[in-house]
Amino acid sequence: MIKGRRPLPRGPAVVGIVNVTPDSFSGDGHGADPEAAILHGLRLLADGAAALDVGAESTRPGASPVDEDEELRRLLPVIRGLRARTDAPISVDTRHASVAEAALRE
Repeated sequence: MIKGRRPLPRGPAVVGIVNVTPDSFSGDGHGADPEAAILHGLRLLADGAAALDVGAESTRPGASPVDEDEELRRLLPVIRGLRARTDAPISVDTRHASVAEAALRE
């Protein structure tokens, strides 16, 4: 457990997905609106999610890769906003080590 943050519950848990992309395959991307992504995450928690997983690069077929700077630009404001409003665990869906490291610092 990270100090000051809520641990995951024992047993199965629901993880809410927050897509911070303009081209999410599920149609719920919030790439241009960090506040909408933050509110979506908070709604997921209110609806029973035990944790959130935030992703800033679409994995839909045919999606263009996102460089690390763009991924950070999309991702960090959402993590900061969520962290300011909840102590729920947050994971980050990324393929870049530097993005994961930056997320951990938030």
